[in-house]
Amino acid sequence: MGLRIGADVGGTFTDIVIELADGSYASTKVLTTYEAPELGILDGISQIATEAGVDLSDVEQIIHGTTLATNALIQRSGARTALVTTDGFRDVIETRTESRYEQYDLNIVLPKPLIERADRYTVTERLNARGQELVAFDETGACELVARIAEAGYESVAVGFIHSYRNPVNEHRFRELLLAELPDIACSISSEVSPQMREFERFNTVCANAYVQPLMASYLVRLRDELQARGANCPLYMIHSGGGLMSVESAAEFPVRLIESGPAGGAIFAADLAARYGRDRVLSYDMGGTTAKVSLIENYTPATAKTFEVDRTARFKKGSGMPISIPVIEMIEIGAGGGSIASVDTLGQIRIGPHSAGSDPGPASYRLGGTDATVTDANLELGRLHPDTFGAKDINLSPELAADALIHSVGQHLELDAHTSAIGIAEVVDENMTNAARVHAVENGKDLTGYTMIAFGGGGPLHASRLLDKLGLDELIVPPDAGVGSAVGFLRAPFAYEAVRSFYTTTQNFDVDGANTILAELAQEAMSFVREGTSVDVVVERQIAMRYKGQGWEIPVTLDHGPFDDMAAELLGAKFTKAYEEFFGRAIDDLTIEAVSWSVRVASVVEPPAQIKLSTELGHGGDTPSQIRTMFDPVTGDDVDGSVIQRTALNPGSSVMGPAVIVESQTTTTLGSHHVAIMQADGALLVHRRHQGGAQ
Repeated sequence: MGLRIGADVGGTFTDIVIELADGSYASTKVLTTYEAPELGILDGISQIATEAGVDLSDVEQIIHGTTLATNALIQRSGARTALVTTDGFRDVIETRTESRYEQYDLNIVLPKPLIERADRYTVTERLNARGQELVAFDETGACELVARIAEAGYESVAVGFIHSYRNPVNEHRFRELLLAELPDIACSISSEVSPQMREFERFNTVCANAYVQPLMASYLVRLRDELQARGANCPLYMIHSGGGLMSVESAAEFPVRLIESGPAGGAIFAADLAARYGRDRVLSYDMGGTTAKVSLIENYTPATAKTFEVDRTARFKKGSGMPISIPVIEMIEIGAGGGSIASVDTLGQIRIGPHSAGSDPGPASYRLGGTDATVTDANLELGRLHPDTFGAKDINLSPELAADALIHSVGQHLELDAHTSAIGIAEVVDENMTNAARVHAVENGKDLTGYTMIAFGGGGPLHASRLLDKLGLDELIVPPDAGVGSAVGFLRAPFAYEAVRSFYTTTQNFDVDGANTILAELAQEAMSFVREGTSVDVVVERQIAMRYKGQGWEIPVTLDHGPFDDMAAELLGAKFTKAYEEFFGRAIDDLTIEAVSWSVRVASVVEPPAQIKLSTELGHGGDTPSQIRTMFDPVTGDDVDGSVIQRTALNPGSSVMGPAVIVESQTTTTLGSHHVAIMQADGALLVHRRHQGGAQ
């Protein structure tokens, strides 16, 4: 493999990584340029290419992940969009489902729909659940509606008809009529974006796709053209939320697949490391400038889901956000990054986030105009960060501005000095992240005992040792290139795509021909996306979402390869029963088993990483610390004299006893007084608590 570049646009920093011909990485961080995110990418690529002595014409691939689609949904800054649906279903995205995320709150406020009622229209047509016509498509009424949409001046249209996942003919016809009149308008149809049952989730997903499509298409074209103008004539690929690569053309057509693309790269990075170090149960912890992400990795594979929520209005509570029905690497994300703003609520409690100072105006200590105290300002006050060792270029941290902001945002409300305010902020943000990890584990039915934490992102290693203590874990790994881990993960991702479609049958009356047809069509769809980027060998994975009759949700059942035959129903029933017992402890006898949704994932074959055995043997200490710094130690609750160690000064086998900070160009690893870090052969840091075995 030749030269490749990974570009991760985050809420505060844009991370650029270039993989050199010898397999090593060069990287940089630049502030994200909100108005035109491509400018930060272009500047970062030019900067790192110059430093590495690389000509952009020699680059073979550029892989990009972005939060632009996510931010547009959260900030409601997408295109002016209309929703067209079946007569009688205009308000589905507002009435949602009967589920309530807060069961006993009589004054519950549900999230606002993405598209206001005035922008929602209906067409007379109706199919049943088998895709058979109940009410004919009203072509005359549809043409009249197209004229109204043209007159209203919409930029994008979402089309979602009832049961179109079984028969998309009416959605296709409405799109034909629309594009005949308005050939330049963006149009998304639910039978292509998310051909799954449950109209609320499907309608919401197609609305989200249409809402961000003009923005993302314009952005991706600008980025591709600018890269080519600067000499990078290589393909540009996007990483999608399911953890695979897709072409720019597919990303522009289905931008909803780009939601959570950056965090997906981080999970891939952690999964690759889990396989490299032989750790089959891993807690991936990614803390950037705006958010912190936690995901579970078992058997070297991140957990996945077919739906997820964006913009939860109630922290950690399912049902309080915007549901998106696409395959995604499962994780929990909270507003707890370096730029997350601290405040005091009416009860006198310190609150962190979800709002972030981002890159503009940034934390107060950045000297860029920010005045609110952030987690970064607290870490600077506590001695974990320092102007002399802060790796971000062109940023000269100001301890004075940080202290002023801490007093202004927290101290004056609670009668605390800057230092005590910073301690409170650090403890609250650490507890928030710990709670997020616990909630995520519980929601997935997992016990974190015995898990290894892998920490990365600009802020992850700063807080990881404290989370290690709070979660009761024994082992923390801070890998090489931790500060730009998600961007490195992009370069380790396969070309992959998962096609999903709802198709109902039961084991009692199993539709063999229908099931074989669905699987063949899904495999062809997924393969076509993968072949846009690569011609290498692929692996194919097949799943069915199944349940007992009368249940409201399904569990995944993995399929063997090959077509179904007359024994399929019996084999599927046995597979489902086994999976159900693993999930819930016991199966239910004499109930009909239903198959609801089908999925096929095609992924290019990726070479497994070289195995590295981690050493827990304590070696000699590192070189003499470059300095001694006063820092806050959460283990003892006191300010202490801690060592400041350059990570590049450590050799394999070197150990560092806390309290200490280990600094590098893009992040800092903090050790409390009972932590020890051991440098590994590949440059990773293995952190234990000193009372644990192997780290005495």
